[in-house]
Amino acid sequence: MSASGNAMAMCGMHLAEDQIKVLEENFTKVSKHPDYTTLMLIAAECGLSEEETAKWFRMRNAQWRKAEGLPAELGSVKD
Repeated sequence: MSASGNAMAMCGMHLAEDQIKVLEENFTKVSKHPDYTTLMLIAAECGLSEEETAKWFRMRNAQWRKAEGLPAELGSVKD
């Protein structure tokens, strides 16, 4: 399981490898902060609810920001 998959599992989200792959691809190639329409499309592609997908993006953003040495919450620094 990937590092982000492990982090998500620790937060109660148990995702299949193919779901993690789709989420990670969208996170790195499309947007770290998808708008509602994009979030709905990603959720449909992964077979997750919009709420689950939004939670994954929140958790993954916090993980990314921590790795970059930024505060876990979005602040004045734009990523």
